[in-house]
Amino acid sequence: MGIEIERKFLVTNDGWRAAAHAVIPMAQGYINDMAAMDSGAQKASVRVRIQGDAAYLNIKSRELGHTRQEFDYPVPVSEARELLALCVGGLIDKRRHLVDHGGLLWEVDEFLGDNAGLVVAEVELESADQPFEKPDWAGAEVTDELRYYNLALASHPYTQWSAAERA
Repeated sequence: MGIEIERKFLVTNDGWRAAAHAVIPMAQGYINDMAAMDSGAQKASVRVRIQGDAAYLNIKSRELGHTRQEFDYPVPVSEARELLALCVGGLIDKRRHLVDHGGLLWEVDEFLGDNAGLVVAEVELESADQPFEKPDWAGAEVTDELRYYNLALASHPYTQWSAAERA
């Protein structure tokens, strides 16, 4: 079983840009939606992602927080394009910037399209209690805030958030 231990933060400034050593364009969608998860009809999200020249089918357990089960399977890009056409909700379009900081790889996701204006940073850890150095450009932690999960953004994009949701 694959386990993902990840912490997620809002990005407060562009200080990360100079340290970014790679950028990966990504398009992703979900076979299921938030309603299926919220109702309990499904206990995992099923995602299709094309990132650069590769594509993956991903299954991630429903738990809120920093530790979840995750399974990632490579698929042909042509099949991923067909699967994206079957997805519910909107598609997530973003650029993932890779930044090394404090001995860890940070992924800074700069959202485009319906989620333009949102920038979040994630760091994957070896254990839930692993200490790490938070960069000065990483602001409030949103690991436990469902609205920042990509599945939620596909159903309720950032550009449609109220002022209260953005606060």
